[in-house]
Order: sequence, then C-alpha cells, then structure tokens
Amino acid sequence: MKTNQQQTKPLARKEGLVVQELPDEVLIYDLETNRAHCLNETAALVWQTCDGRKTISQIARALSVKVNANLDEKIVWFALNQLSRNDLLVDAPRPPSKLYGMNRRELVRALGVIVAIPVVASIVAPTPAEAATGCATAGQPCGGANPMCCSGCSCDGTCFGSC
Repeated sequence: MKTNQQQTKPLARKEGLVVQELPDEVLIYDLETNRAHCLNETAALVWQTCDGRKTISQIARALSVKVNANLDEKIVWFALNQLSRNDLLVDAPRPPSKLYGMNRRELVRALGVIVAIPVVASIVAPTPAEAATGCATAGQPCGGANPMCCSGCSCDGTCFGSC
C-alpha cells in the first residue's frame, strides 16, 4: 500500500511567470509578487518535471537519469520545499515528517552529495513604477551617472532621506 507522500504529484506553477532558461539554470520572474528567482540546474529540473502526473519517486528517477547519478527522493523533497516557499508550485505537497524542516547541511549529511543540492535564490525586484522614478533610496549611491536622490546627496555620495 502506498502512502500519501508516494502518491503526491506536484504541479509547477506556470501562470503569471516569465521564464528564461539558461544552460545551467532557470530564471523566473513572478509578475504577481515582483520577485525574481534563480533555480540552479537541479532545482530547475525538479520544477520542470512537476507536471501534476509524476509522483515524487518518478521525479527522482527522471532527475537521476538527467544528471546521470542515483539521486534519493530527499533531493526532490528538498527542492519542492524551496519551490513551495517561493510560490512556484500550484499545490505545495507536505514532505514526510522525517524530512520536514531539513536544511541543506542535514541533507548533505544524509545523502553524502553536494553537487546536486537544489538551490532557489530569490530577490524582490522593483515594480515598473519604482524603476521608472530614477530616484535612489536612503544609503544608495547618488550623483554623477547614478540616479539622483529625491531628498539630496550627502558629502560621501550617498542618498539621504527617501523618495
């Protein structure tokens, strides 16, 4: 009898995203949250394989074939956790209790691998309106070719005040 985790079939979110695939990573811009995400090769492969039809074990097998290594389901769960935290999955699956909250160091210790650890790095991007103002915010460089401050530049060339 299969458990709920084995039957979980995660689905990658595709709506409201701008996706740029590069040779070793995938860049994703979320139009709803104005966040940019950079998925390393492993995280990208997991995200791209989450089609709503494959189980966790099937995703792990597909990933193993693509990277030519025998990878454990823990890698997939770790990637799903990161993808879920960044709203890149439609329905976030809950990992098995023994894996819940596992960090990268614990995963490396458990698996004994370092190369295939999935990484999702995210930043908040300015909205188009913020980017168009040309104003620097407090602490940012100003003057010269850099954007000007709304409040003014200090003697050391940093903006004081806010727009």
